[in-house]
Amino acid sequence: MAKALLFNITGEKRMKLLFLLMQYGIVAIEGKSEDCDRPLGEILGKNGYSVMLAMDGPFTDEMLVLDGLSAEQFNGLLNGMQMLQATVTYKAVTTEHNLGWTPSRLHRELVAEHAAMNP
Repeated sequence: MAKALLFNITGEKRMKLLFLLMQYGIVAIEGKSEDCDRPLGEILGKNGYSVMLAMDGPFTDEMLVLDGLSAEQFNGLLNGMQMLQATVTYKAVTTEHNLGWTPSRLHRELVAEHAAMNP
């Protein structure tokens, strides 16, 4: 089942994203500040991921984490986000490697990557 984890996305952009996600059959999960120190795999309902002792805490940037999307869903969602002017700077796709990370750790990695690519 395709899922999208949304952090700190509000207002009109949130409504546009929820519309797109529904259109492509992607389940939306609203990330909360208390989720920031839980493994992504646990938040997404996957087995084998347990609470970590990370204490990075919440972040305020918008972040979108995509899990289990088909190529059609992925491309359609990204195109729709651009068409509706609902882009999110920090977005990622889950991997076997990052499902054990907390959202805060993933956010930190995305911020570093973005800074390195946009000096």
